[in-house]
Amino acid sequence: MSLGKGIRIERLFDRISKRTIIVPMDHGLTVGTIKGLENLANIVDKVAIGGANAVLMHSGMVGAGHRQYGQDIGLIIHLSGATSLTPDPDRKVLVCSVERALKMGADGVSIHINIGADEEPEMLQDARRVVESSREWGLPLIAMMYPRGKKIKDENAPEVVNIAVRAGAELGADIVKTNYTGDIDSFKYIVKSVHVPVIIAGGPKTDTIQDLLQLVYDSIQAGGKGVAFGRNVFQAEDPTKIVKALSKIVHHNYTVGEVLKEYQIK
Repeated sequence: MSLGKGIRIERLFDRISKRTIIVPMDHGLTVGTIKGLENLANIVDKVAIGGANAVLMHSGMVGAGHRQYGQDIGLIIHLSGATSLTPDPDRKVLVCSVERALKMGADGVSIHINIGADEEPEMLQDARRVVESSREWGLPLIAMMYPRGKKIKDENAPEVVNIAVRAGAELGADIVKTNYTGDIDSFKYIVKSVHVPVIIAGGPKTDTIQDLLQLVYDSIQAGGKGVAFGRNVFQAEDPTKIVKALSKIVHHNYTVGEVLKEYQIK
């Protein structure tokens, strides 16, 4: 690992737990303005105060949202995307370069690849280019690897998540983000079989905070290295409080019961 990449990875992970809490805020390119992201600077400030390690956004929003109130937090610039209005929203294309992200002060970059989609080959080719550039410039790469396509009936099934995670590692990603399989044993097998940190996506907003915290706790027990939660954080009634609660599990090894009691969350 290059010195530059090592320094930047330290910005994205807690130095003691070696885990991370990332809050993606890239949803606007896909679905437009949604609840919680009306004022990007405000929500970035809230999650930073809560102790999130990094936020993730598209390049065009960095000036409007990142560190406007002076809070220190890592920055990941997302390089790929598609709107919900396109004929195939699962086809992600590159909308930013590694070089541009570096010039903007990014601590890392991310790409989205849907394994099983009709356009998977094109997305893998995009990934190759991004991997080569990120290695050249010493920028950590997060690969969002999701099983999505005609052959996939359950996007959380261990057999398809396994392929997605392994594909991300095989491509050369520094961190892989994926779906949680739903049980500790199957997820443990997957994360222990790759040499890079695996973090879980939040997906749609959960029904209860307890469900969300249990998901996080189980993934950590399986060897996961953190979370990348968007809507479950920025659409929460109190985003700062939610991030603090997540931090207790991710960074301080609290149980779900301990967190619920301390923060009086229901």
